[in-house]
Amino acid sequence: KLTTASYSIGDFDWSPDGRTIVFEHQPTPVANDWARADISIVSVTDGAVRPLINSPQPEQTPRFSPDGTRVAFVGVEPNFIWATSARVHVVPASGGSPHALSATFDMQPAIVDWTADGTRIIASEVNRTVPMVYAIPVDGKAAVAVSPAKTHVNGASMNARRTHLGFVSQDFDKAPEAFVAKVDGAFTPVQASHVQPAIQAAIGTSEVITWTSSDGQAVEGILTYPARYQRGTRVPLLLIVHGGPTGVFVNNFTGIANQYPVALFASQGYAVLRVNPRGSSGYGKAFRFANQADWGGGDYRDLMTGVDRAIEMGVADPDRLGVMGWSYGGYMTSWIVTQTKRFKAASAGAAVTNLISFNGTSDIPDFLPDYFKGEFWKAFESWRAHSPVLNANGVTTPTLIQHGEADVRVPISQSYEFYTALKRQGTTTKLTVYPRQGHGFTEPKMVLDVARANLEWFDRFVMGKAATSTRR
Repeated sequence: KLTTASYSIGDFDWSPDGRTIVFEHQPTPVANDWARADISIVSVTDGAVRPLINSPQPEQTPRFSPDGTRVAFVGVEPNFIWATSARVHVVPASGGSPHALSATFDMQPAIVDWTADGTRIIASEVNRTVPMVYAIPVDGKAAVAVSPAKTHVNGASMNARRTHLGFVSQDFDKAPEAFVAKVDGAFTPVQASHVQPAIQAAIGTSEVITWTSSDGQAVEGILTYPARYQRGTRVPLLLIVHGGPTGVFVNNFTGIANQYPVALFASQGYAVLRVNPRGSSGYGKAFRFANQADWGGGDYRDLMTGVDRAIEMGVADPDRLGVMGWSYGGYMTSWIVTQTKRFKAASAGAAVTNLISFNGTSDIPDFLPDYFKGEFWKAFESWRAHSPVLNANGVTTPTLIQHGEADVRVPISQSYEFYTALKRQGTTTKLTVYPRQGHGFTEPKMVLDVARANLEWFDRFVMGKAATSTRR
């Protein structure tokens, strides 16, 4: 029997004979300790624990081979940083030295399972704007894509015989459904569920667009057109920035409910641009690490050149622009309004606005020192120069600020600081505090209220419509 006083238990897997369990564990049950995860094996009969992998880097997602003689796991490369660079490893279940398998494109694989013959590991990973699954041979040969480049494969799991994958698939105009496909041979998904109602509303079409940033870096984004859009017509554009910063926008259904409802925006006449700036996942290690000590630098230019691209395409009206984002996306939104006045309105959700005070109050105190290559007292000017609230002089963009009262990842004091800075300058701003909500909202009515408030804010300041709500 394991006690939580000894371990914070993460992912685990049973051996084929049911006599042992391999498990991932952290030293104490706090959010920041995942970065020190190790792997051990416990005997079901007597509870004896035997360490299997114990290193300074985190090891995760252990999975027994079909014959129980080996364990596969994801191991982060040495000199761990939060952007992460990892490979699948294999180690004898009896103990010994692990060996790393071939690197995947993005070097962020998540193990699904072994194949039935024990020769390959099936792993999932995002490739550009599409979540895919790959087969990684245990003999060291290169990883091979199992799913096609345009097929969204998420939440994959294997059946008991390891012959088929079950997964969720969707696309910009297709709601999520469950599918099944063979692991070997032609990957031909068969739809297993029919639970989503037919889409009745016009939601706007979406496409992946590319452009070159100011320093030559290739960047991608997803452009969603207004419903019933007529080519050649300029329309208001809303820019959405993802969190992370290692998040990534993929080909999800645009009608999924969240605080930034893309399909709803499109139905109201907006074009929506979701950019994957440097620092995002899905584009390889170098791209993901390219915003080290440079938040608000190259990533900002990637976002602005993306807006420029939508204007060059004849889609976006340069005089009707809005921007929004949550978490790191909220950071970028707060940063953007300190750098430019081109946006008519902004909405910053759960935003990091003061790097220094954030680091002293967040539940992940290793995060920013890792990204900014040192503690703030050793690199004070860099931390100050990249903090939106410490560069807020002269902000005039009407800014809606939204935050969960119970957020421990980005404490609500971050929003109080930015709101106060804007209010004291006479900038049009509004702060809404949502009770009981953490960093990710869980109550449907709260999510709905955030989305509705965002639409009203952009309708008012980008579209020029009269306020439609009496809420305060």
